[in-house]
Formats: sequence, C-alpha cells, structure tokens
Amino acid sequence: MYAALWRSLPGPWPLRLLIALALVAAVALLLIFYGYPWVMQTYFPTPDPRIE
Repeated sequence: MYAALWRSLPGPWPLRLLIALALVAAVALLLIFYGYPWVMQTYFPTPDPRIE
C-alpha cells in the first residue's frame, strides 16, 4: 500500500518525501481538530454541571 502511494506521487524522491510528509501532517491535523473532538462528543459525552 505504501509503495503504491509512493509511486503515485509526482517528482523525484525529495519532492515525494515532502509531499508525503505534508499529507501525513494534513491527516494528523484533520484528526486532531475534527475527528477526535467528534468522537469524544458523540461517544463520551461529558455531564453538564448546570443540570442537577
């Protein structure tokens, strides 16, 4: 799978490495800012302290 992704990236290997690192960083940021908060809110709701 990684070899197929590597072969599909354009350019020489330094450019491929830069693109691959940018893709990994983009996926990580999307997970941190959108994926994980959605999972925490959906599956692990925090109790509201105002409701008693």
